[in-house]
Amino acid sequence: MANHVTALKRVRQTERRTQFNRMAATRLRNQIRAMRKALAAKNPGDLKTALSATFSLLDKAARKGYVKPGNAARYKSRLTKRVKVALGDVK
Repeated sequence: MANHVTALKRVRQTERRTQFNRMAATRLRNQIRAMRKALAAKNPGDLKTALSATFSLLDKAARKGYVKPGNAARYKSRLTKRVKVALGDVK
């Protein structure tokens, strides 16, 4: 256990950051699950709203450092491809 005041403060900060990171990761995972469920249903309205919500969360996660920017871009690209296939927009 930490003995110095600053070390105790760092422990508190780390716990708080870990909690925020965990909440953000859970929120993102749940949104991706909802996106996959919408893909299975192939309802155009649900797909578009789920896609925009997923993009928003991915962008926020990348901006705040919960997810690497390249990882977020790759997710967005793959989800967009799947939505296009589901809607029949593929050329």
